Amino acid sequence: MDYRLEAVHEVMFAMWASRSKATRSFERGAQGEMFVLRELAFQGPRTPSQLAEAMGATSGRISTILSGLDRKGWVVRTAAPDDRRSVVVALSDEGRRVFREHGDELIDRLAWVFTQMGETRTRDFTALLSEFMTYLSICEPDAPAPTEEQVRAAFSRSHRLHERMLEMAREGGACAMDPSRHPLFAAGTHGSADD
Repeated sequence: MDYRLEAVHEVMFAMWASRSKATRSFERGAQGEMFVLRELAFQGPRTPSQLAEAMGATSGRISTILSGLDRKGWVVRTAAPDDRRSVVVALSDEGRRVFREHGDELIDRLAWVFTQMGETRTRDFTALLSEFMTYLSICEPDAPAPTEEQVRAAFSRSHRLHERMLEMAREGGACAMDPSRHPLFAAGTHGSADD
């Protein structure tokens, strides 16, 4: 069997055949409220149309999500400074707390998996996953293969997002774990022997 076809089968198996409650929880986080909270944490205040575009969702879907977040007190809506008829959505203090709490839970789950894999295999895996997801991000159903320019742009965007994530982590931003709050990063517990 061609290695590419074998790899397709392996990826499909990994994605669909070995689904766990944690996997389903991660998927929900990529599609609804947690996606919006994450987008607001990373990008700052956004309009509903910017959120819909980032999520690849309809304005109706975003409206439903924002209504739920608003009811929970996780977002604040204000008039857009340049167009009073439009609104801008931002995280509330409670929304930031919920986002960090969810991040703590996610880190705990993933850290356990990576501990099982060991440092070398984890680093190899994350590098390959990043590359794979960047290529996958520009593949459209019923469209020709992406051009070299699209590939370069996708990797450039991925690099910028990664740098922003690292910057936020250094600043103790929304995507970072405060070492004083999370035991995984307490002194002496974050180093591990290689496999």
